[in-house]
Amino acid sequence: MGEPEGGTGKRTGRLTPPNWLVQGLLPHSTPVPKAAVGRAAVALAAPLAVGLAVGRPDYGALVSMGALSGVIGDTADAYRMRLLNIAVPQFFGAVGVTLGALVHGEGWWAVGALTLVALVSGMISSIGAVASVSGLLLLLNAVVGAGLPMPGPWWNAPLLLTLGGMFVLVLALLGWPLRGRVPEQSAVAATYRSVADLFAAAGTTTYDARRQDVTQALNTAYDLILARRARDHGRRGPLVQLLAQLNVVIPLVEAAAAAHRYGRASRRPEIAAAVRDLADSVAQGRTTAPELTLPEPDGPADRAVNSALRHASVVVHKTDHDLTGVDDRLGRPAALRVRARRAVRDMLLSEPSWRYGLRLALCIGLAQSLVSLVPVTRSYWVALTVTFVLKPDFGSVFSRAVLRALGTAAGLLVAAAVLAVVERGWWDVPVMMVLAALIPAFSAKGYAFQTAAITPVILMLSDILNRQGFHLVLPRLVDSLMGCAIALVAGYLLWPESWHTRIGDRLAQCVEDAAQYVACAFGGMDHAERVRARRRIYRDLSSVRSEFQRALTEPPPTGARAAAWWPLVVAAERIVDATTAARVRVDHGAQPPGDDEVAGIERQLRELADGMRSSEVLVEVRAELPGDEEGVLAPLRQEVRAARAIASPAPPT
Repeated sequence: MGEPEGGTGKRTGRLTPPNWLVQGLLPHSTPVPKAAVGRAAVALAAPLAVGLAVGRPDYGALVSMGALSGVIGDTADAYRMRLLNIAVPQFFGAVGVTLGALVHGEGWWAVGALTLVALVSGMISSIGAVASVSGLLLLLNAVVGAGLPMPGPWWNAPLLLTLGGMFVLVLALLGWPLRGRVPEQSAVAATYRSVADLFAAAGTTTYDARRQDVTQALNTAYDLILARRARDHGRRGPLVQLLAQLNVVIPLVEAAAAAHRYGRASRRPEIAAAVRDLADSVAQGRTTAPELTLPEPDGPADRAVNSALRHASVVVHKTDHDLTGVDDRLGRPAALRVRARRAVRDMLLSEPSWRYGLRLALCIGLAQSLVSLVPVTRSYWVALTVTFVLKPDFGSVFSRAVLRALGTAAGLLVAAAVLAVVERGWWDVPVMMVLAALIPAFSAKGYAFQTAAITPVILMLSDILNRQGFHLVLPRLVDSLMGCAIALVAGYLLWPESWHTRIGDRLAQCVEDAAQYVACAFGGMDHAERVRARRRIYRDLSSVRSEFQRALTEPPPTGARAAAWWPLVVAAERIVDATTAARVRVDHGAQPPGDDEVAGIERQLRELADGMRSSEVLVEVRAELPGDEEGVLAPLRQEVRAARAIASPAPPT
């Protein structure tokens, strides 16, 4: 590979920022959520206007603070998920501000209480996405309640904060009666479009990237539909139809794996066009099936694509689906009561849950102890910074600390201009509308941008409660830097797994699962179980890919180690793809492999997984895989050899 411009001698000696910082500061190319922008502007500005109108701007500021929490959590597309994402965290936020207000001004009692809340918050965050936001609001509001004097009796603050969150929820659910099923329907249609792009990329170098898009689309669609399915226990025509339409995507994806390796007629543009027509039918709710004109199949792979496409066309345009005849490809979720009990049990027995809870409690305890010993104006900002930075499911602690400091500095410049120029009063309302609208718009661009947008909003609301004006700006920067330093030292450097993380362990488990998948794909497992196994592996590989991408943003040695192991992530995905393609060919007429050949591949994959677990560096392992080079498993053996070669880097020269 040639050296890119900027790496030549012309720039010798010039200081360049590290790659993880550059990547963090580059805005993501995502569309601006216009509806969320409008909701944020109304939700944060309207309470201020009402508070000013009734002569209680402090009440309006508290309602706007609650609305800010709702705006941050308003990230789901499906209305039922919005209900959970906003309403459930608001309850924990109300509990948090109540606990914080009870220990306001109590010195070391406040330190102990917030440390305990941090432990519970960290452990709750390990359960799932909604629980993570709930734990975040529990701790954030507890810190705010302990750091700011709250107006009125003890129940005023939780009531007003919850009212703000509920206002956001009402605004978010206004379209539910008219668009109740649109998010789920759009997700299924988007899945079909991603599969169309996958067929268009069959046989090209862009296939792997398109398959990643399909995996993400399937995960999103199944999560949306199965979240509703968990509450539906009878016949629900529209929901059952969407689930059936989503299920028949699976044979198409399996056939695409075969088309990528062996397809002839299935690589022609008519195939991708036919899948796009199905996507349009799903999106528009069409029930009249157009006549399919497909190329004549040439071999098992083409026959698999032809069969899967015709079956999908029948199911997409069918209207009388029966709930008892529809099989959930990921399994039907258990009842909410059962899942809650399992989540609590897993949380209490999980070592990572306790470790993260203790880490967060240590940092919050240090932050609160520091501000108790050293006079710090508005000391709650130090603990707020620690909480935002030390969210492991939000990204790398190290890079988030740096990006938080940069984003806060940028936000403080905006806040300084606002507090210096804008007079407190009715001018706060239009200014808040503009600043609030920037939160969802900037949040989509990256963490540093989100921090820059949230900082002036919080400072404005804090100033309405405490009336310190421009003098808030410099202390906030100092507090943010202190919080980032605490998170880096006590939440990152003091924990060996932060910089000696065994990033290969999760990948090793996926490789072992792939070995099991090879065994069951050519064993006695039925088709439905094979599909579930394959979906679980791809979902796990998607999570592993996210973990590796997070590790790439860490400083050395973690980032360098993740970069070295990254090709194995791709290799594991290609092994699963090759296994699926081989199974599809066998199902459509190819000669099945022998048991010894299957066992040899399975053994090599298990040895690869064991080697990944036993070393933090890539080690040399020989791959001897005899077999018929014209047989159905020849491409799979080639992928396994490639994976072993990746784990055997050439010695440095």
